[in-house]
Amino acid sequence: MKPTDLKRRDFVRYSALGLTGATLSQISVPASSATPELKKPGKEDPLHQKVLDTCLIDTHEHLMNESERIQAEKTIWDNANDWTFLLSHYFDSDLVVAGMSQEDHDRFYSTALDPLEKWKLIEPYWPHVKHTGYGLNVRHTLKDVYGIDDLTGESVRKLEEAYHATIKPGFYKHLLRDIGNIESCQVNLWPFLESEQPDLLMCDLHISGMIEENWDPRFAEEAKIDVKTLADWHRVIDYWITTYGKKAVAVKSTMAYHRDLDCIRTPPEEVDKIFLKKLNKEPMTPTEQKSLEDHLFWYTVDRATEMGLPVKLHTGYYCGHGRMPLGRIRGNPAAICGLCQQAPETRFVLFHICYPYYEEMLSIAKHYPNAYMDMCWSWIINPLAAKDFLKKYLVTAPANKIFPFGGDYIPVELVPGHAAIARQGITQALSELVNEQWMALEEAINLTDIIMHENARKLYGI
Repeated sequence: MKPTDLKRRDFVRYSALGLTGATLSQISVPASSATPELKKPGKEDPLHQKVLDTCLIDTHEHLMNESERIQAEKTIWDNANDWTFLLSHYFDSDLVVAGMSQEDHDRFYSTALDPLEKWKLIEPYWPHVKHTGYGLNVRHTLKDVYGIDDLTGESVRKLEEAYHATIKPGFYKHLLRDIGNIESCQVNLWPFLESEQPDLLMCDLHISGMIEENWDPRFAEEAKIDVKTLADWHRVIDYWITTYGKKAVAVKSTMAYHRDLDCIRTPPEEVDKIFLKKLNKEPMTPTEQKSLEDHLFWYTVDRATEMGLPVKLHTGYYCGHGRMPLGRIRGNPAAICGLCQQAPETRFVLFHICYPYYEEMLSIAKHYPNAYMDMCWSWIINPLAAKDFLKKYLVTAPANKIFPFGGDYIPVELVPGHAAIARQGITQALSELVNEQWMALEEAINLTDIIMHENARKLYGI
């Protein structure tokens, strides 16, 4: 697909009313259908066309280097390297939640079945999950990358062939830039990806392993430090921040997956002995564990801030299924207020709109100069909530503190589809603001460059 084909995509084929800024007078409902027909975008719809033409800077992915994908016999999860890989990230959770057994789930992604036989396992569930954000993204990928209208028993053979034919040198740039109109991606792979294409794949330093749970011995091994005291572990952290901070665009923590973000500055003398317990694998109380993590969090964040690196934090919704403690997640916004207050010089980039608690995040963005909002992943968790968030954000908080897109995917093939959904939502949010007279059309058009790439360029020094 040529870059100019982006202008002709029918982004409205799954859209809700108002995507193109159409008024009621532009909408007709055929007598034979209850589905509204929206005018296709074109020169008469300058806002929609502007969003399609404007490049995105993608602020969050989990992509491996292209050469690894080309050479891989299996995927990153040791699953089959076939068409089912396209349905393995996020979408597989929808399948289980819809009723697929764990046994069938594992068989579907394994090498035990012929790729063409796998359709039978998914067929009963496809009609029930194809309209979710995850399913919609799969369908965008089928259409935009492989030219397949829908997933069926007949189309699986074509998809399996096209899947393997696509994976060849240069396919990352083709998918991201030519199809997705994405200038660059920021990649988070533990602990740091040495990018083969640094102009296309930029990288975060993943800091969670320096702070939480079981520290990976590779941190100390690479730093060539024999860790016997807390001061030694500080030196390990210093090594990683100094060495990889020069190459990174940010640091990233996933602490919110296993505890609250209520980190309190704790002096080293209060956790010296606790650190030795941890090092010697002795039992610790929950209070001791938290105190040590709090101390290491702030030590690492302060070092990153000294290097000029923003700090990216997971907030809100969990990936996977059957394990999300909403009671704790509800506390993320309040805890973030504490972080912003304790470190006014640190630029915190808050991920995923803290779904489903995104109203609270609007108040944080409005109140704290050092709080930035990253909408990565949110467009496929709940596309309408993401549209709602962006629409409200733009009349609540400064427009220079929001990043509207990150695909948050491992398979690169799914990123252009997620970008298409994001463009649909961005267009709809801006169109509604114009139609409801909260801003002029020219103002909305001017905001597109700001939010889609200029903000990321400035914060991350791109």
